[in-house]
Amino acid sequence: MIRIGDTLLSDEIFEEQFVCDLCKCRGECCVEGESGAPVTEGEIRDMERILPEIWDDLSPAARGVISERGVACTDYDGETVTSLVNGRECVFTRFDAGGVCKCVIDSAHREGRISVGKPLSCHLYPVRLTEYSDFTAVNYHRWSVCRPAVRLGRKEGVPLYRFLKEPLIRKFGEEWYREVCEAARLLKEAGRKR
Repeated sequence: MIRIGDTLLSDEIFEEQFVCDLCKCRGECCVEGESGAPVTEGEIRDMERILPEIWDDLSPAARGVISERGVACTDYDGETVTSLVNGRECVFTRFDAGGVCKCVIDSAHREGRISVGKPLSCHLYPVRLTEYSDFTAVNYHRWSVCRPAVRLGRKEGVPLYRFLKEPLIRKFGEEWYREVCEAARLLKEAGRKR
């Protein structure tokens, strides 16, 4: 474990290699699982605000769920998460012509139609954050649907913390990320000296 500021990072953040491979995984992380993506109250307000801009991008089933239950709900663990269609895919997903699941919020944001990005928990995946009273744990969540991403990451030699540079900076800031890079350099150097 590496401590940076008020965060504690698991060694896997530095050791695991990872690059999403949508052609292989087909976006299963937005479909499989026991509940939706964790979201904050601020993210719920943002999702509700952008609904008019993305409404036509949503599936009819997703529009029905949102109309009936809203963009988010409380799961069985008491966590606030995005609502699901038929207990499976997130309401903000859509499937392209090739059957790959994509995020409507992310697509609209990348196209410049909305200023809001996808929820931070999605942007950070496969990293999960756990808040404690005196620190935030930053852990790698290993999941079988991401095996193609691990294979591609190893092939391309991209450490997890590098792959997640943008969302890690979004959450913790540039200075914190520079310290992560320095910690990675020191770990690599120490590994060579062994």
